[in-house]
Amino acid sequence: MTSRREFLQAGTLAATLCGAARAKQLRTIGVQLYTVRTVLPQKPAEILGAIDEIGYQEAEATYAGLDAIWPALVATRLKPVSIHLDSTLVTKGQDSDISRTFEALRHRGFTFAVFPYLPPAERGGLDVIRAVADKLNHAGEKAKAAGLKFCYHNHAFEFEPMEGTTPFQVMMERTDPKLVGLEMDAFWVSVAGHDPTELLGKLSGRVPLLHLKDKERDTPLMYKESVARTAFKEVGHGVIDWPKVLRAAEAAGVSHYFVEQDQTPGDPVESLRQSFAYLSKLEY
Repeated sequence: MTSRREFLQAGTLAATLCGAARAKQLRTIGVQLYTVRTVLPQKPAEILGAIDEIGYQEAEATYAGLDAIWPALVATRLKPVSIHLDSTLVTKGQDSDISRTFEALRHRGFTFAVFPYLPPAERGGLDVIRAVADKLNHAGEKAKAAGLKFCYHNHAFEFEPMEGTTPFQVMMERTDPKLVGLEMDAFWVSVAGHDPTELLGKLSGRVPLLHLKDKERDTPLMYKESVARTAFKEVGHGVIDWPKVLRAAEAAGVSHYFVEQDQTPGDPVESLRQSFAYLSKLEY
């Protein structure tokens, strides 16, 4: 006869083994090169080589300065997956310029083109956001024609309550999911007082890209980008629950993960090393 204690121990062991079998790790970790913008232009081969050596496998570049770093980037094992455009290309550019840019990016091997940031001077009420959303749809059509996927990258201002809704909600409703995806920035979602996990669930299937960026404890809620420099933390060194976020991200269909840290306390490559050390061992 099996004793009650033995039965409970066996059940606990089985649950532990089952949980271990379900535990997952990120197999591919990318880097947003904006993190190293202060040092990359001066020594691209050295910086990109160091990032490659850390273990990052994918890169999200920025369009400004791409030509200057391109030879060094292709000399590494980093795969160029996504790129942050100059926002004016989408909001003010001619169709011919948009199409030419997207074709060039596709030839370089990029898969995603991202609208990175709506400057404060171009923001306004919900009618302004609707007009921006229409331009995003148009850019999404051009990207699709060029064989690229188009995304919008959020900050915090989009979540400010307005007329019973938010600019973010209006933008998601106004843009065509077949043309405009979301690159969710977990840090900015959190700064605006929302849970990235819940938002990933609500937008399942529409978030192919995720920015991994941690937040310092007691960072005040705000709907603008003027957070303290120290609010940006290496992944795993702040208050965001990354196992929970990554589980939600996988369920929502996220396909690429990019570490980004807008401000670092010292050498940005060292900050990227710390984030990678955490993520590469994290089980979720």
